[in-house]
Formats: sequence, structure tokens, C-alpha cells
Amino acid sequence: MNLEGLDASILGPALAAGLLVVSTHVPLGREVLSRGIIFIDLAIAQIAGLGVIAAHAVDWGGGGWSVQVTALGAALGGALVLYWCERQWPDVQEAIIGTAFIVAACTGILLLSGNPHAGDYIQELMVGQILWADYEQLLPIAGLYALVLLLWFTVVRSGQRLAFYLLFAVTVTVSVQLVGVYLVFASLIIPALAVRKAGPRGLWLAYGLSAAGYALGLIVSALFDLPAGAVIVLTLAVLAPLASTGAKVAG
Repeated sequence: MNLEGLDASILGPALAAGLLVVSTHVPLGREVLSRGIIFIDLAIAQIAGLGVIAAHAVDWGGGGWSVQVTALGAALGGALVLYWCERQWPDVQEAIIGTAFIVAACTGILLLSGNPHAGDYIQELMVGQILWADYEQLLPIAGLYALVLLLWFTVVRSGQRLAFYLLFAVTVTVSVQLVGVYLVFASLIIPALAVRKAGPRGLWLAYGLSAAGYALGLIVSALFDLPAGAVIVLTLAVLAPLASTGAKVAG
């Protein structure tokens, strides 16, 4: 156990990043679960990641605006295609979403096939680098997420399905580059799944579960020098049954 790992200068921004992700992913995840399109986040995240990989493949440089625009453009394009598919073939939408994910993943692998850093790119895309977050980086993300929440609770929830797809694409694109695909999926689905029968209180219970999962996961990863993203995912999974039981008892 490494008590020196509990460094507030590292864990503080990481927790702030996690709470920002949670702020938007909890309501979006509940909507995804209610619509039965569970893997849309994986598909959109992988498509956004494909945009990042494509930018690297043509040597646009990592972390620049060109990469961000490419990732967002890819995610929005993917969202529009999935929205069109939902209107055309709603009965097989989940299968189409799964196909989109695997096609984007394999295309990314092909683009990176000759890159000696391919493994690093894929690992960073999947697991993320939440411990690298800093407050300066999080300020514009906080502003964007505030706008996302405003639009979500005022426009999108009224039944605007296209708006949902586009808003989802923007949010997931930012979140994937902040915390990685695995944490994005876990933050969307695990809390929503845990409190799916909690009624009106489910939103706040999901927020509580998510915040506790990120906080405890970061502490455990710091104490035992383990990968933060993977530990947070497992922590959310462990806490989910407890939250579900608590919701039933309270109800």
C-alpha cells in the first residue's frame, strides 16, 4: 500500500474529470437503457476514436484542434447514419449499432497497422488517461457539459430523437478523449442499470453511485498503484448491486 499515492494535485483533477463525465452520462445512460440501444455509446465512441486515428494516420498531430474536429466530425457523421438506420430499420437497430462498432474498430486497426505506436494509441483510446487531467483542461469541458445538460433537460427530453443522437455524439467524443471508451460505457450503463427500478429518485441515486465509484476507485488505484480507469470500472460494478438493493429498501 502506497499512502504517498494519495496526491491531491493528481487525484483532485482526476475526480473533477470523473464528476464532469458523470454529470452528463447519468441522464444520457438512463435514456439509452430505456430505448434499448445499449451499445450506441461504444459505437459512437469507436467512431470518434477512428477520427482521432485517421488524424494521426495523416500526421495532423496529437491533441490539436484538427484532431478534435476530425473526431467530432466522425462522431456526428456516425450519429446521423445511426439515426437514419433507426428510422429505416428500427427492429434491428441494436444489431446495426454493433456492426458499426466492429467496422469502426477494424478500420482503426488497419489504419494503425504500420504504426509502431499502434498499441499505445489503442490502449489510450480504450482505457483513457484520467490521471493526466488538469483543471485548465477541464474548464472548457465544464462549459460544454453545462450546455449539454441545458439542452438535455429543455429540448432533447421532449422527444427530439435526432437531437438526442447529435447531443450524444458530442458528449461521448469529449468524454472518450478524457477518460477512455471503457469508462464512458461504464459511466453510462452501470448506474442506469443499477437504479432502473428506482422511479423518480433513480437519477439522484445514479449520480450518487457514480460519484462514489469514481472517488473510491481513484483512491484504491492510488493506494495500490493500479490503472485508474480499470479500477473505477470495477468499483462501479461492485457498488451497483448495493445501490440497487438500497433503492429497493428505500422504496
